[in-house]
Amino acid sequence: MKQIKLLGLTALLGLATTVQAQSPWTQKKNKAYVQASFTSISNYDKLYGDPDYATERKITDQTIQLYGEYGVSDATTLFATVPLKMMKAGDLVVPGATPWTAEASESKLGNIQFGVKHNFYNKKWIISGQLGIEANTSSYDAASGLRSGFDAWSFSPMVLVGRGFSNWYIQAFTGADVRTNAYSSNYRLGGELGYKAVSWLWVAGFLDGSAALGNGDRVVPVNNRLTGLYVNNISYAAFGLKLIGEINQKFGVNAAMGGAFGGRNVAKKPAFTFGVYYKL
Repeated sequence: MKQIKLLGLTALLGLATTVQAQSPWTQKKNKAYVQASFTSISNYDKLYGDPDYATERKITDQTIQLYGEYGVSDATTLFATVPLKMMKAGDLVVPGATPWTAEASESKLGNIQFGVKHNFYNKKWIISGQLGIEANTSSYDAASGLRSGFDAWSFSPMVLVGRGFSNWYIQAFTGADVRTNAYSSNYRLGGELGYKAVSWLWVAGFLDGSAALGNGDRVVPVNNRLTGLYVNNISYAAFGLKLIGEINQKFGVNAAMGGAFGGRNVAKKPAFTFGVYYKL
């Protein structure tokens, strides 16, 4: 189980531009793992809320993402993520309405993340701690309201727990996303259960929750609210399915679909991801 890095999802529900390394397993010393992935949430026009509400234009949010891990020791792993966001504000949801936002397509850098994961306990059950830091490297187009990431630095401490068996594994995490620039922080909780269906294929189901603490008074521009991209006080209760295919000991592919039971200020449409990985 230590050799499977379950990192197939990026930008679930259009929220995160970073791969969340939610597995407690670390890389061996001087070993590395790299992955390229593509995620798409295309042509959405509704957002979860209380009540649900509509975007002004049909929005497409896609991400190409590079992720890497490197083991500085058997217990400590460094990781980094570089996301490229490809966004589009298309046709008006209500044809003929007087628009606030402009039609546009933007390709911009999202929030680059880097961090460290350390294993504290490894006797059947694995317990690790992790700190991820997202840099404020995003962009905002005022005319269209398209935003490629949070206009903030984010600090994400997490506790990761898991255990692997011969043909299945279980893992869970809890932590927080603490953001600067008057954005609210979020409490995070999730888990994953995977089964080795055949010798080369893992099938996994997951749950992922994020609850805004409401401790930030960030007010985003009207045009940004009309796209729903990286606004303040985002919450969601998500679920999904992952498939991980091992082509050989070093190379593999993965795919994922994620949706939500509910949320606030997030797209009301599934996210689809495809990735390829290589172990060095």
